[in-house]
Amino acid sequence: MMRRLIIALFVLASAMPALAVNPDEVLKDPALEQRARNLSAQLRCMVCQNQSIDDSNAELAKDLRVLVRERLTDGDTDKQVLDYVVSRYGEFVLLKPRLSAKTVLLWAAPIALLLIGVVTMILFSRRRPPLKAVAPLSEEEKARIDALSRR
Repeated sequence: MMRRLIIALFVLASAMPALAVNPDEVLKDPALEQRARNLSAQLRCMVCQNQSIDDSNAELAKDLRVLVRERLTDGDTDKQVLDYVVSRYGEFVLLKPRLSAKTVLLWAAPIALLLIGVVTMILFSRRRPPLKAVAPLSEEEKARIDALSRR
C-alpha cells in the first residue's frame, strides 16, 4: 500500500509543472500577472535552454522574469516586451522562434540539400556510360585457360 502511495505521489509530482516564480515577483494586478506568466512561458532560459523562464530556478531566469514584469508595469505591450528581450538576447531566447527568412532557410536547407543530392544521383546515373556486354570467350582463350588451370 505504501509503495503505491509513493508511486502515485511521484507521478503527480512529475506531471505538475515546476513553476519557479517566487512570491516576491508576483504582481498585484492579476491581469498583468497573467500577461507576465504568458510571456514568461514563451521565453527560453539561457542557462537551462530547454525550459521557459517561468519554469527555471536560474538567476538569469529570475532576472528576466523581473524584467518582463517591470516592462509590463511601465505600460509596454506584449509585443514590445518580447521585442525588447529579443533585442538584448537574440532570437534564441524565444522558445518558438518567429517566422523569418533565417528560420525558413534553417528549416528548408536540409530538404533542399536532400533534393539536390537525389537530382545529382539521378543525373549521374543517366550520364554514366552503359556497361559493355562481355563477348564470349573464343576457343583459343578457353584452351589457354584450361592449360593455365592444369598447372
